[in-house]
Parts: sequence; structure tokens; C-alpha cells
Amino acid sequence: MFKFRLVKEFKNKKVKIRFKEDIEPQEILLDSFVQKKEELGFSEKKIEVPLQKRVLQGLLIFTFLLFFLLFAKTFQLQIIQGKDFSQLAEKNKFIVYSIQSERGVIYDRDGNQLVFNQPSFDLVLDIKNLPQSDFEKNKVLAEVSEICQKDIATLKKEIEKSESPHIFVSENLEYQPLIILEAKISSKELPGFKIEQNSARNYQQGEIFSHLIGYTGKITSQELKNFEGYSIFDWLGKTGIEKSYEEILRKIPGKVQIERDALGNLKDEKIITLPESGKSLILWLDSELQEKIKEELEKQLNKIGTEKAVAIALNPKTGGVKALVSLPDFNNNLFQKGADINDLKNLLKNPQEPLFNRVIAGRYLTGSIIKPLIASAVLQEQIISPEKKIHCQGKIVVQDFWDPEKVWEYEDWTTHSWTDIRKAIAESCNVYFYTVGGGYGEQEGLGPTKIKEYLELFGWGEKTGIDLPGEKKGFIPDKEWKKKVLEEGWWDGNTYYLSIGQEYLLITPLEVANAFSAIANGGILFQPQVVQKIVGGEEIEPKIIRKDFISPENLQIIREGMRQAVTNGSATDWLNSLSVEVAAKTGTAEIGGDYYHNWVTVFAPYENPEIVLTIMVENIKEIQSVVLPVAKNVLEWYFSNEKRKM
Repeated sequence: MFKFRLVKEFKNKKVKIRFKEDIEPQEILLDSFVQKKEELGFSEKKIEVPLQKRVLQGLLIFTFLLFFLLFAKTFQLQIIQGKDFSQLAEKNKFIVYSIQSERGVIYDRDGNQLVFNQPSFDLVLDIKNLPQSDFEKNKVLAEVSEICQKDIATLKKEIEKSESPHIFVSENLEYQPLIILEAKISSKELPGFKIEQNSARNYQQGEIFSHLIGYTGKITSQELKNFEGYSIFDWLGKTGIEKSYEEILRKIPGKVQIERDALGNLKDEKIITLPESGKSLILWLDSELQEKIKEELEKQLNKIGTEKAVAIALNPKTGGVKALVSLPDFNNNLFQKGADINDLKNLLKNPQEPLFNRVIAGRYLTGSIIKPLIASAVLQEQIISPEKKIHCQGKIVVQDFWDPEKVWEYEDWTTHSWTDIRKAIAESCNVYFYTVGGGYGEQEGLGPTKIKEYLELFGWGEKTGIDLPGEKKGFIPDKEWKKKVLEEGWWDGNTYYLSIGQEYLLITPLEVANAFSAIANGGILFQPQVVQKIVGGEEIEPKIIRKDFISPENLQIIREGMRQAVTNGSATDWLNSLSVEVAAKTGTAEIGGDYYHNWVTVFAPYENPEIVLTIMVENIKEIQSVVLPVAKNVLEWYFSNEKRKM
């Protein structure tokens, strides 16, 4: 019945549609629903609204752009930077550590060890392995600072300013903090930190041999750039033998490669290169002689109230350095790990300059020490015969070239009467050397050019080439220098003063001793050598600079004059009582204000010299004998002990 009524109601209703299709019942219901929404004030033509075309285009462009960026980044990482990232990955995968070795040590001529290596443990930080989190990083740094008793602000500053990925946090760790740090590093509580085993130099009787041996120091950033094969952990020679023989003494650490996985776990370990210890050195040094010279020098310095002096002993047959003393000296252990920082600061501020090696770098007026060299030159040039005598009345008087009424007087320290060349050397006669050096009356003189030529033949005015760093060459004045620097001409008076070692001349004690070695050995000028041989290597042969520049006959006359200085001359009171025959020349150089440099050079035994000893004390008030007592006591001790010879 219900069906009949529904059909009857729609019987007279017609609906036209465009496509001649029947309307589904649900469409009628939807139209009814839309009609009700319009009655409520809503207008909506369709339930589904299609997206606009430009939105679809934008979405498509964005998708293509995103894919392009992803592709570009992938190309950059894989192709452009792939090699670099691969290398970084390998670095993270493989870590290379050093296997430490020992630096070579140093012995004296008798095999006494002067330098030792003692174990040292340092705390090192690999900055890139610190935690990334600031909180964790600060926590680790605070803990390390507390253990090492180091200010955390200082540690952070060192990390920020470091140009290297590794820095030293603490050196030469004491036992207790070392144990704590080892435990915490092993348990991975302190990422980035590790204990580096090293060694520190220990110098036996450091002050006695300080200028000769020198010291090592931690490598600087500049040195790290200049020297190949070194790392931030290395120490290298800074002065003395430690520096000049760095290539021989230096250790070559081995390398071990550790492979780890992405979690940092150890996978494999293998040795790449084995460590090589440095080679050791044997010196010409007679350490007991060195101690004796220092002891005797300091006694005399304490008596006269001065501090600066030098002494050097050479073997005239080889050029080997038997002793080298420069006072004041210093303790080279102060430059090693664990040294007292305040003592080091005081050393560096000391106005007496104890770090200055006066033997090889100090330049001084020589005074009468020059006279045997001048005598050698006048004999070689045949300026005067050895038997000819010059009358010494205590001075020479020279008329001024420009003003005949004006005269110049050049004085002697005493009168010597008639004097030949042997007596002139023995008594240190100024008048004789004024005359043969600059010419006087009818006697021809060498002149400044020839004086300089022969002084240079004896090695003055040039470096000797000793195997120590920091050597300076002496200075011999000449006409060109005076005109250029002082803007003055060269006068006869300049030649007279040069002939007795005064005025502008400046020579190192080493140059003096080496020149007298040539007189002692018959005319061979050797290059002084500190190192005699390399352990496990070659023996270092004596090196000749020049020879035969003065005839043996003329040198014999010079030696006779120096022998007379001991038997009947300026050194008689002190040296004539020794158990062996010696030859000597003294010198007193005026430096102004009634102050002098006091010199002596001795060689012995006279007939077959095995030691040349040169001693000089600076700035002595008034003329007094300071160096002769030192020479006497040293040589008396030296020749009383047979094993000291050669």
C-alpha cells in the first residue's frame, strides 16, 4: 500500500537532465541537504572543491627542487668531497701512536756518563676527542684540573689558542695524580686525554758542564714547522752539544697503528715502524780537569770580588777540547721538566748573564797576549833578525805629522834596556813591539795590513768552527773600517796600539787558545772539536784549518821566548816551580777607569806539548796577578796525576 501511494505522488512529476540519465535516490537526498544549508545561511554548490591549477604546479616545482637539492648534496658528499670524507673516516678508524725511544747520552773521555734519561709521564689532550656537549666537556675539564692542580680557566684558554689538535696539559706527572689519571682514562671517564710516556734529561753536575753540554727544551710551534720528523711531544737541543749534535742524539720514535670500529672499540693493532734510540757521544772532555779549573777560578774570583772569567784547555795535537769553563755558569737542569720555575726566572733575569758562553762568544781586548803572534809575523816577513836588539827606555816619542812642535808618547810598563825578540816576548816589552809593528826610527814595521793578514792566518777575526752553537768571530780593525765607521783616517798610533793588543781589537778566548795551539804544535791550526767519537758510529778525525804558514824555525824562536817568560820573565814567580817545563805568555788589557782584563796562555810540557791552557778574568781593578795562580794550581794538579795525560 505504501508503494502504491509513492508511485501515485510522483506520477505527474517530470525531471529533465542533460544526459538523459535517471536520477539516483541519493542525489535527491543530497539536493535536499544542500537546500537546507542554504536556508540556514550557507551557500555551497558542491561537496568536493577541486584544487587550483597553480597550487598543483607549485607543489610539483617544490618536489622537483627538493629532489634536486638532495641530489646536489649527495653529489657534493660523494663526488666532490668524497675523498676528503673518506680520509677523515680512515683517520677516525685508524689511530697512529708513537712508540717512544731514548735520546742518546753523553760521556767524557774516560767514559763517565754526564747526561742521563729519566722516565717522565705527561698528560696530553686530543682536543677533537673532547665531548661535544658543553656540559660534559666542562665536567671533564674540571675533573682534570682538580687532579692536576691546574686552573681550569688557564686550561680552557690553552685549548682555545692551540694551533695543534694536541696540547700538553701537565708534564712530568707525580705518582699519585698519574695513577688516578691512568685509572680514569682506562675507564673512559676522561675522553680525549691520554698519558704519554717520555723522558727527561738529567745533567750530572749541571753547573760544571752547562756551557759545554747545553740543554734540551720542548719544541716550539715555529721549530715544529722548520724541523721534519718531530711532533709536539718532542724535546730538542737548544744550546751546547745538545743543539749542535741534535741529529745524532735525537731519538726516532716508532709508530703503532690502532684500528677501531664506529663505537671506538679496538679491532686491530700493528707496528708500522720500530723506534730508534739516538746515538751517544764521547767527548774530548777531561771532566776532572774541568772541575779543577772551575774550583781554582772561583777561589780567585771570590778573593777579588768579581764573577766573570773564562778558561779553555785544548789538546794541541788534535784540537780536542779538554775543558771549557765560562763563569758565571748555570744549572742546565733548570730547563728540564719538574724544575723550580722561580729559580729559572731568577736565572733568566741575572744581570751577570750566566747563560752567555764567554769562551766562544765573548770578545775582548787581548793586551800583550798578541805579542807572540806579532813576533811570528815579523820573523816570517824578515822585518828583523831574531838577534837584533832594540833599546827600550820605557817609551817611544813620535813627532806629529801635521804639527812638528807636537809629539806623541807611547809608553811601556817598565824599561827593558837592550831587547831582542825572545826577551821582548819573555818580558812583554811594549817598545820592541811598537817598533817592529808600526816602525820607528830606522826600523821598518809590519804595518796594519800585514798585522791583520798574519793575525787572520792564526785564526783571529774568524770563527774557529768549533762544534758548538753560538760562536762569534773576533774583530781586527783596519783602515777601511775606521774610515767607514769612525769617519777618521788611520794613524801610526793605531798601528802601535794594535801591535800590543790595545784600542779596537776584540778577540774571543777560543781564538786566542787555538792560535797558541798552532805555536805549541809546530804550525798546525786545528779546528777545535768537543766530540771525539760517536758511539756505534765513526770516530771524528781532527780537522786542519791550515798549516805551515809560519816556518818551524821561526816558531821555535817564539816558543823559546815563551819559555823564557817562565824561567826569567813575566810568569817566573808562579810557573817556574812546576814539575814539568812550561811556556807561557801573560797579558793585561787596559779597558779604562783603572780596570783590566787579565790573561795568560800556557802550554806544557814544553818539549812535547799536550795541553794549551788559556785563562782570562774580566774587569779586574788595578793591575794584579789573578790568572797565574789559577794556571799554577791547575797544572800542578794536572801533571801530578799520570792518568790525566792525553
